[in-house]
Amino acid sequence: MHALRNNAPIQDYLTPKQNQFSPYTDNGGTCVAIAGKDFAIIASDTRLSEGYTIYTRDQPKIFRLTDQTVLGSTGCWCDVLTFVRVLQTRIKLYYNDHGKSMSTQSIAQLVSNMLYSKRFFPYYVSNMVVGLDENGAGAIYGYDPVGSFDRTRFLACGSSSPLIQPLLDNRIGHSNQTILDQNSELTLDTATRLIKDSFISAAERDIYCGDAASIQTITKSKMDKGFDEEHFSLRKD
Repeated sequence: MHALRNNAPIQDYLTPKQNQFSPYTDNGGTCVAIAGKDFAIIASDTRLSEGYTIYTRDQPKIFRLTDQTVLGSTGCWCDVLTFVRVLQTRIKLYYNDHGKSMSTQSIAQLVSNMLYSKRFFPYYVSNMVVGLDENGAGAIYGYDPVGSFDRTRFLACGSSSPLIQPLLDNRIGHSNQTILDQNSELTLDTATRLIKDSFISAAERDIYCGDAASIQTITKSKMDKGFDEEHFSLRKD
């Protein structure tokens, strides 16, 4: 009988092995929002994936909170669902206690408080709160992982944000231009076309963005009748 031999070098057994706790995963997705003087528009792609695996091609990342406010959220999908469920519950409790819906500004602060409360084990999500303020003007609030936030006129978050945010900076923020063009007014039609172009371009470069895009438009005249919603196709490979 020949003794069984293991050809593995002895160094492999002596090398320390590091055990890592890695509870997060990135399921991709992108949200883009633009605010105007009397509207707010938000869009997201519908691809939910991990690496080279596509789980579903029909999962928007936009969640309605009130008649004038929505949340866009991407990242680790289980964290997204948990965060949205807790947020919607707290908004319903506020409505039951006070008999009215929370304002967009109040929801923005609530999201910040919730993120900060989990700062030692943060939600792996990228959030934006989009809606209308008390004057009917569009408002967008962007966040870092632990709740610091500010209001802006345009924002991209998620896997394609490095591709889309510079475009928004140039076309809406009028930064990094050789010839400044600040006289043109941002209309709802212009914002919609820009968002569509952004997603079409991003889908060509980012494998985590694709399949389709969902656009929701919030205007003061249609708050009680629901949001205008539109879908358009992106590349599916």
